[in-house]
Amino acid sequence: MLGFSSETRGTAEFDRADPAAIGRTKRRRALLWDGGEPEPWQRDLLTLFASNQLKTAPALPILALILTIVGVRWIDGFTSLLWLGSVLVCQVLQHGLCLKYLRNDNPSIAPVEWIGMLTAAEAFAASCWSIPLFLYWQHGNELQHVFLIAILVAVIAVRIIVASNFMPVIIAGTGFLTILIVIRCLMAQTVFDAHIAAIAIVTEVFLLQLTRRLQETAREMLTYKQQREELIERLERARNVAEEARERAEEANRAKSKFLAAMSHELRTPLNAILGYSEILAQEMMGSHAVPAYKTYAGDIHHSGQHLLSLINDILDLSRIEAGRQELKEEPLSLAEMGASCLKLMEGQAKTKKLKLQIAFERSLPKLLADPRHIKQIWLNLLSNAIKFTPDGGKITLETGLEAERHYLIVADTGHGIPKDEIESLREAFIRGSNAVKRAVDGAGLGLSIVNGLIQLHGGELTITSDLGKGTAIRVAFPSARTLWPQAKASEAQTSASQRKLIALTA
Repeated sequence: MLGFSSETRGTAEFDRADPAAIGRTKRRRALLWDGGEPEPWQRDLLTLFASNQLKTAPALPILALILTIVGVRWIDGFTSLLWLGSVLVCQVLQHGLCLKYLRNDNPSIAPVEWIGMLTAAEAFAASCWSIPLFLYWQHGNELQHVFLIAILVAVIAVRIIVASNFMPVIIAGTGFLTILIVIRCLMAQTVFDAHIAAIAIVTEVFLLQLTRRLQETAREMLTYKQQREELIERLERARNVAEEARERAEEANRAKSKFLAAMSHELRTPLNAILGYSEILAQEMMGSHAVPAYKTYAGDIHHSGQHLLSLINDILDLSRIEAGRQELKEEPLSLAEMGASCLKLMEGQAKTKKLKLQIAFERSLPKLLADPRHIKQIWLNLLSNAIKFTPDGGKITLETGLEAERHYLIVADTGHGIPKDEIESLREAFIRGSNAVKRAVDGAGLGLSIVNGLIQLHGGELTITSDLGKGTAIRVAFPSARTLWPQAKASEAQTSASQRKLIALTA
């Protein structure tokens, strides 16, 4: 059996992507029907034909029985029964072919071969149905002629409905039968019979045109069904690939977190020794150095060691957050007091750069239920970033407040700002903005990712707003459930809520 060429397959793929070429694709597939590898929709058409044949099986035997009973008035009963038997044999033959196809007894038979067998069976059935035109026909009996033609036109309509998807089958059956009707009527050589022949021709043409449209509709529906199934299959494959990639990424992320945690622990042990000995050397606890520069060198070692220890601690915190092992030790605290305490630690760095600090702390706010160590870390990371990215002589604003019963803190600076397309990526670990890279600002890109992880542990959210050349503001908001109202306020809120419910019920 011949198959589609590579050129044809490539063109078909292009047609699927180009809606304007869908019509050309369907016409090309129709031409390939007789010799090409069958499309799934072509087998679907055969399945539809076989199913229709089985479902409408009683229709033709009933018409044949009616014609046999009435035909006893014109010929002997034995001859009429012989004709009825021939029709039933044709019906059994067609029924058997359809059952054989649906049961798929011989899958090696190509669809074109099935169509050939069904066309032959249809032609045989049409020849059997044409026999009454010559067996029962009575010259001059116009009423009988109308009756016979009406029965045969009904047979034609039934066969066209059943075989509407295959033009060869229709032509072999209804076309052949229509031709015999016209011949029989013309042989009568009467105007009345000529009119009947014309009506039969018009009816056949009309039904064929209707069949052609039904055939196009059925093929389009099955083509779209095939394309939909192919699309679903491709989407399923893509989803499986994405799922596998996600699992590999999660596994790699877990391996990375384990590696970072293990290496951080291994590095802290020798680093503590380096810090201890460098501090002893820098403070000359064991006596003055013979070379004064050694004291400076020891101080540099100690300072670098502290920076490295801070980085390792950040990596440990980040790995704990990503692994879900960071625990909250919650207690009531004041955001303003925590902010003021952290500001004292960072005040020296701000003075070195001559930064102006503007503080807007609301100290009368209710307490916040949170982990003090995490809140301190949030403040320190945000303050450190603001100081690093604010040029000398700039301004940093610190604010705490309560909005919609939710605590919030804001750290804003007058730095160079962040491009809008980089804002969201800064929540990820080891991501540094382009301004930080251009201006060679120290840092590993962990500060904001740690803050984002810590605030998510508390059920809050981190918001970053920035304008290039004007500065950046970072807002941390906590959920209202973490606001600890005084007892009187809580009772008042509860009473008010109860009263509102009572009013709603009695309204």
